[in-house]
Amino acid sequence: MSATMRDGNMIAVTWIGQHYRVWGLDWSWLDLLGLAGQLVFSYRFIAQWIASERRSESVIPISFWYWSIAGSLILTVYWFFKRSPIGLLANLPNTLIYCRNLHLIRKRKLALTAAAPTQTPRQESS
Repeated sequence: MSATMRDGNMIAVTWIGQHYRVWGLDWSWLDLLGLAGQLVFSYRFIAQWIASERRSESVIPISFWYWSIAGSLILTVYWFFKRSPIGLLANLPNTLIYCRNLHLIRKRKLALTAAAPTQTPRQESS
């Protein structure tokens, strides 16, 4: 068994690690994963911009947090394969914060729903 296979790098060396030159830049399948993650992560700002334009005020829609989670998780996978502790530390904890924000939003909506009257009182006729 080669050292590459023993270290668990076989996937990165064979398929993901192959580089291709496109537009004068070196690209690998792993780079495309990182690019996809960054595009998904960046789309959250477009979602926020569209929601703000619709309401004519600055708002953060719930979709902002879902785009943040998706992009952050994709980037975490990318940094895992790159074996970069800096990239992992920059993305993974953020995912927990985004999930916590969604939890707080849901908790608030449930509290508002529970506090809202479900029936209107009827006036008794005399």
